[in-house]
Amino acid sequence: MPAATTKSDLLSVSEKEFSKLTTLLDSVPPALELRPDPEADETTLKDIVGHRAHWITLFLGWYEAGQRGETPAIPAPGYNWNHLRAFNASVRQAQADLSWRDAREMLNANHTRLMQFISSLDDTALYGAPMPGGGSKWTTGRWAEAAGPSHYRSAAKYIRARLRAFAAETA
Repeated sequence: MPAATTKSDLLSVSEKEFSKLTTLLDSVPPALELRPDPEADETTLKDIVGHRAHWITLFLGWYEAGQRGETPAIPAPGYNWNHLRAFNASVRQAQADLSWRDAREMLNANHTRLMQFISSLDDTALYGAPMPGGGSKWTTGRWAEAAGPSHYRSAAKYIRARLRAFAAETA
């Protein structure tokens, strides 16, 4: 799927992918919400939801830092892209006490924040130049898409696989 290149397209794909993800999340049986996946570092579906919510917060922080003329630590202080596995483990640990409901509420709230953020900018601000502080050629809109709809899509793909495996196991 090609990346969005306009505000309208970004808003549309964000809502489309979030709607697909929430519909899928609504179908997750309670027995699977907190069940660790031994093939994925004992990650639960709750962890997947919390992770997606967290990355929206990260993106918005990167953007704000860039607007202040700062260069944020991306993805986070003490981590680089080669250390994502360790960083994701630290996020899971920090969110260990979240319930399924809390994770869902956090995702909903952060999606709303993302949509408000996108809505507040015009095409030039979203796609006219690389995001200040982003450290790459990616525009603000491309970063927003990575934090939102692209992450929603990858979460949905993983959740569908977990649902299929669970259904086969319980059949």
